[in-house]
Amino acid sequence: MSKNQKPTSPARGGRLREGFRKFLVSLKRNPQAIPLVMLLASFLVYSLNLTDMSDTTAKIQGAGMGLSQFCIMLFSLLSLVCMLNAFPKRKKANIPMVILMFVMFAIIIFCDFHYMGAINAAMTRPDSPIAVNESTLYIAYAYNMLYNHIIMMGVTALLVVLLPVYRKLLRKINTSIEVEDNGNMAEIEIED
Repeated sequence: MSKNQKPTSPARGGRLREGFRKFLVSLKRNPQAIPLVMLLASFLVYSLNLTDMSDTTAKIQGAGMGLSQFCIMLFSLLSLVCMLNAFPKRKKANIPMVILMFVMFAIIIFCDFHYMGAINAAMTRPDSPIAVNESTLYIAYAYNMLYNHIIMMGVTALLVVLLPVYRKLLRKINTSIEVEDNGNMAEIEIED
């Protein structure tokens, strides 16, 4: 061991192991947190790029672009609520909410494609096409963000569909704590 290296204390390693074990226990109890985190990440990706989206809508002014942008935000928020209600803790999935959530996913993806189509149409139209240069770079950012948003929504839908599979796999992980001297329980006598 060199001078600059500090020895790792067993207490720190034990705390990390215990923290990871607690994380796995909570994940075993609520595996629906995995698609929820992915859905939340896709919502944040979209909402943090609203400035580029709004600038693109104002520049292109294509048919239905503003409505698509509004629908994506609205149904993203509503799908988060549906996800929370579709998988209540320690109960069976609420099937109508799951179906409604997938309908909202489909609407969001459709609106993303419609918006991307409006950008493509504006850039390839014969009369005065929109050119992406330094002053209109936000159009390229919006287009790329929509592409990433579609992928993230697809991954979220896939995670929801595969939820029963990885729920079973998570249950197989041993998260029990080994306690020493448990074998001597029969020898303990309780007297009056």
